[in-house]
Amino acid sequence: MSTKPKLYYFNGRGKMESIRWLLAAAGVEFEEEFLETRDQYEKLLQGGSLLFQQVPMVEIDGMRMVQTRAILSYIAAKYNLYGKDLKERALIDMYVGGTDDLMGFILMFPFLSAEDKEKQRVLIVQKATSRYFPVYEKVLKDHGQDFLVGNNFSWADVHLLEAILMVEEKKSDVLSGFPQLQAFKARISSIPTIKKFLEPGSQRKPVPDDKYVETVRRVLRMYYDVKAN
Repeated sequence: MSTKPKLYYFNGRGKMESIRWLLAAAGVEFEEEFLETRDQYEKLLQGGSLLFQQVPMVEIDGMRMVQTRAILSYIAAKYNLYGKDLKERALIDMYVGGTDDLMGFILMFPFLSAEDKEKQRVLIVQKATSRYFPVYEKVLKDHGQDFLVGNNFSWADVHLLEAILMVEEKKSDVLSGFPQLQAFKARISSIPTIKKFLEPGSQRKPVPDDKYVETVRRVLRMYYDVKAN
């Protein structure tokens, strides 16, 4: 195995993007192998690398890890982005879980019909502004610190910034009613490792396009229509 983490996924965001974000935030260089054919996927399956027959899969520290949450937890702990004690870790898990719920409304967006996309776009913005962003706005206002947990940069901050930027792609002024989150976005975006990841030419993936959707459908044999939430 390479000394650098190696990521196995499609050349697009999906569930792997949060892993890319977290590695980048930790300043860790990584390699990627993009799945472009069904044969590549079958080879991983037959080789026993995909424990539950699905990607993402990450080679790191002599392990072949699957299950996105397990991979993210390992990276966060390894690179000191997981709080200083159990209480902080619990808060980070709680905030990441909420952000994950919001991201779930966005994850399948590229696979929807044009009609369903418009409905989902409205739902994403509604959920973000009424259920999720108010929570983080209040957390930041109440404790008056720069970060979500323990006044230290953590996985929770990385995950929230990723989610904010994803929702802004659906509605550019979505943070207009959230001054704490506006300031948070500016702070976290200016952290050197994050700033580098946000620059052109990084391994951050663009908004999923038709080519990405077609590749995923072909490799995973997704012959059904995805429905909006």
